[in-house]
Amino acid sequence: MNVSVDISYYPLKVEFKPHILDFIHRLQNYKELELIRNGISTQVFGKYDEVMHILTKEIKNSFELPHSVFVLKIINTDLS
Repeated sequence: MNVSVDISYYPLKVEFKPHILDFIHRLQNYKELELIRNGISTQVFGKYDEVMHILTKEIKNSFELPHSVFVLKIINTDLS
């Protein structure tokens, strides 16, 4: 099953942009994902198991920064 995930990341720090860009760049390193960036969110497309495994790993890495908020919308189809 393919999925589309719309991700909004809110590091609750004064210097938030570097943390967001780091998260996006880490996702871009995975060939299993198709990624589209825009000014409001990042959209990820791929096979459900692969996408969820990668997101679980990378969100956990981002949670090393205290007070990080992620908002995910997951759709059970590929909208790319």
